[in-house]
Amino acid sequence: MTCRQWRWRVAATQRELDDVARIRWAVFGGELGLLPEQSALSRREVTCVDTLDTTVHVLVHAGDEPVATMRVALPNAEVAANLGAKVGLEMEQRVDLSGLLRPGRLFAEPSRFCVLPKWRRSEAVTWLQAGMYAESRRRGVTHWIASANLETDSPEDALLSWQVAAHRGWLSPHWRVAVTDPCRAPVRPRSPFYTPEERAQAAQGLLDGLRLPRAPSLFARTMGARFIAEPLYDTYFQWFTLPLVMALDEIPADSVARFHAMENDVSPTA
Repeated sequence: MTCRQWRWRVAATQRELDDVARIRWAVFGGELGLLPEQSALSRREVTCVDTLDTTVHVLVHAGDEPVATMRVALPNAEVAANLGAKVGLEMEQRVDLSGLLRPGRLFAEPSRFCVLPKWRRSEAVTWLQAGMYAESRRRGVTHWIASANLETDSPEDALLSWQVAAHRGWLSPHWRVAVTDPCRAPVRPRSPFYTPEERAQAAQGLLDGLRLPRAPSLFARTMGARFIAEPLYDTYFQWFTLPLVMALDEIPADSVARFHAMENDVSPTA
């Protein structure tokens, strides 16, 4: 789908924040069915992290239509105190980030990466990444720590995705985090990702050509993401995710060049 009037902005008004919450519900609730039934009353997906003054919501418009969003959470002293943690990011509930901390590093946690279905083959994804990159640079962020959706609640399929990522050379050679609070997935998974034929292929050690879920593949290819722990089970969405780190200085040069070109063509509104 084409549109000449792409723009991104940091959501600031009540209407813009409402657009953010509606897009998230449309994807996670209406499309994927991952939210509780009561959320359908308002058709908005909101958590306590969204209201922190250290949380930034990037919103992408195609013309006048809001079509994509994501949030970037920066370190928060109150969250750190409440968790008894060092950084103050939501991920510290599940993984130990202390081994990643160094002077001069500022970590932020991107999440809730959502594009409405009819816009996923458009420029919306790139505009969302461009906004995420530009705003993070503006705030002095050096690294993103996140966990990419594996589209399954099957432990077998989640582990296979990890193996496929390793086979593609996408595991970090020097970054690792320890899982502090492992959670068990359902005994009977409802959402397999791989087919029986793909699992049989993997059992023979034939990983070439096997699929990887969209989110980890997208961030590894376009943003230089590398994976730093085995899959985690997310009890909120009831699916597995794959922890990753992205160094802003190591994002592929062609992606950065494209972000700068977009920035020079259309100035984002803050």
